Amino acid sequence: MKAQNCVFLSALTMACPFLRDVVDEEALVLRRAFRRERVFRDRLDPLAFPDDHLYERYRFSADGIRYLCRLLGPRIKHRTARSHALSVEQMVCVALRFFASGAFLYSVGDAEQLNKATICRTIRSVCLAIKALADVFISFPGHRRLCDMKEEFYRIAGFPNVIGAVDCTHIRIKAPSGAHEADFVNRKSFSQH
Repeated sequence: MKAQNCVFLSALTMACPFLRDVVDEEALVLRRAFRRERVFRDRLDPLAFPDDHLYERYRFSADGIRYLCRLLGPRIKHRTARSHALSVEQMVCVALRFFASGAFLYSVGDAEQLNKATICRTIRSVCLAIKALADVFISFPGHRRLCDMKEEFYRIAGFPNVIGAVDCTHIRIKAPSGAHEADFVNRKSFSQH
């Protein structure tokens, strides 16, 4: 019985591709077959496409994307090219595609041929860079009192206590019931009851 176990262990050692000390040549072949090779996909230059193609996918022209790259580049650029890191252009386009489509990370990843984790990290990085620049681009009139702005919005649209508005932002709200309920449904039919 003991001799049979030794023969079995010896055969197992020679044929098993997961053991460190491999004696058998076939086991080396099996080990190489089970080893996963890293595959790096060739990523296209996103700005190599015509403007209509870019606008359809990212809602920006090539010039607009280049402007965003110059603006956000110092904040999002990878320090090294290890593991074939994404370029600034690719990072901006990934985030723009997510913003433009409103799709899930998997969908954006499939479209850009990247995995979900890369998409998530990239979008976060771009969002933080945009957030850092928010004060440069978003400002309320400092020379006007808040009370005056509230009164003007109320006079124009009948909205009380409003000091500003952002165009093309669709935020789900609980629609008030009543005769004017339809006024709170936007062009994308967002409304919540």
